[in-house]
Amino acid sequence: MLNPLLLTDFYKTIHHMCYAPGMTKLVSYWTPRMSRKEDMNKVVMFGLQPFIKKYLIEYFNVYFFKRDKEEVISEYKRIISKTLGERAADTKHIEALHDLGYLPIQIKAVAEGTRVNIKTPMIEITNTHEDFAWLVNYLETFMSCNIWQPMTSATIAYRYREIVEKYFGLTVDNGDVRRACGDFSMRGFSSVESAELSGAAHLLSFLGTATIPAISYLEEYYNCNVEEELIGLGTPSTEHSVMCSYGQDELTAYKRLIMEVFPSGVLSIVSDTYDYWNVVTNILPQLKEDILNRDGKIVIRGDSGDPVKIICGNKNSPKDSPAYKGTVELLWDIFGGEINSKGYKVLNSKIGTIYGDSITIERCEEICSGLMEKGFAANNCVFGIGSYTYQYNTRDTFGFALKATHAIINGEEKFIFKDPKTDDGNFKKSQKGMCYVYKAGEDILYKDELTIKEQEELRDNLLELVFKDGNLIKDYSLSEIRNRLHCKF
Repeated sequence: MLNPLLLTDFYKTIHHMCYAPGMTKLVSYWTPRMSRKEDMNKVVMFGLQPFIKKYLIEYFNVYFFKRDKEEVISEYKRIISKTLGERAADTKHIEALHDLGYLPIQIKAVAEGTRVNIKTPMIEITNTHEDFAWLVNYLETFMSCNIWQPMTSATIAYRYREIVEKYFGLTVDNGDVRRACGDFSMRGFSSVESAELSGAAHLLSFLGTATIPAISYLEEYYNCNVEEELIGLGTPSTEHSVMCSYGQDELTAYKRLIMEVFPSGVLSIVSDTYDYWNVVTNILPQLKEDILNRDGKIVIRGDSGDPVKIICGNKNSPKDSPAYKGTVELLWDIFGGEINSKGYKVLNSKIGTIYGDSITIERCEEICSGLMEKGFAANNCVFGIGSYTYQYNTRDTFGFALKATHAIINGEEKFIFKDPKTDDGNFKKSQKGMCYVYKAGEDILYKDELTIKEQEELRDNLLELVFKDGNLIKDYSLSEIRNRLHCKF
């Protein structure tokens, strides 16, 4: 494993030589500078704690401070000298850090699970030893590649939760909104670690998941235990290889799965391997009594076509055809159900549907509103959210960046900032000086251009100390974060 001082961009390695002479302190803020997502103007604070535990504490201790000094320096110099040149391969500052024996960094942050307005700083980072001001922004790359993904996925999951809560409120009596959306994204991620980060973020707003590593990730870093609380729930499900193994004898396949393999409990069956509408209108009626007499629920899963039309029906198809009616209405015709107190139809509890392909925020809302328009409650369908939602993002989705705003140079406090004239959108402009983050109604806002003393005098600053000099100061639990994000999970 590499020395953590090599887990950065090349250009960071020379900045200790480039800063203004006499700089003994640097303060930087991590901020979401813009939103490229409609109806998402706040970002969920999540994912800093694992970065601190896994990397700033464990990784630095094992692969830097506890390693032989000469080995660490040699490893660093070997790579930098051969890629940037001998002058860039200066190591005096790294030797000094190794001699110090701990990471002289202090981090303050808003509480995890807080929704922070765009342009409001979420994290403050500074050095605690005057010889290591260079280290503050040196850590930017390392930190950024670990925390932008969980914050982005947590924010998007929250938006899904807002949508389904809206339609549950309008059309559902007693449904559990936490089970409305499942995470199907792992196979589409660039790495297992990325899937863990995003999968954990999804579980702040929902219980459904197919991403097993997200459970152990939350146990390891967020003080929870799958034996004692609901962290996430999977669903027994088939895939196309299972269905194909029976050939086109789908009646035999369904009957065996329903009656022998899983004679009780929930079972989700992918149903479009050959002819989806034939399964719904021909095979399911033949299995009606078996399904109704079974102790559990069979969930029919479509996996191709336009999700809105497959679930809600296609008005452009021949009237009263399967495609015209859609899955939910067809299942109602076969299995019936009840009309709830809000006047909406709810399928028999023994049958249901899920769609897990090409679901987007827009399609989720279209399906919920489409069901409502047809007189069906929103809890008749579960949504599987995949990598198109969670992986199809970048650090720039919310414009995350760590920017320096305050310094002490030759004993004098200075407000430093960037304000590019060529930045047409004005989103790259940074704060100035020290920042104070505060709650104003439903918003989390900030005031900048403060001195260190002025900031310290503001006792209700939402930026709380979470890490200092190699030690974790604040240790959040999953339940605490969920309840902060949703008032009560």
